[in-house]
Amino acid sequence: MNRFYSKSELAAQAGVSYSTFYRYLKSKRSALEAMGVSIFAKKLPPHAVKLISEEFCIDL
Repeated sequence: MNRFYSKSELAAQAGVSYSTFYRYLKSKRSALEAMGVSIFAKKLPPHAVKLISEEFCIDL
């Protein structure tokens, strides 16, 4: 899990649509911004991917 993932890749891995995944990111906006990650970023850094994969139980 040491690579950047696009939001669409993570949505596909989670089995949800991109719009559903984006709504989830908006609900976690404060936590992501505290990590220095914008919800508008095209690719998410490894530390954000770890948080999201733990929330969605995604096995990367």
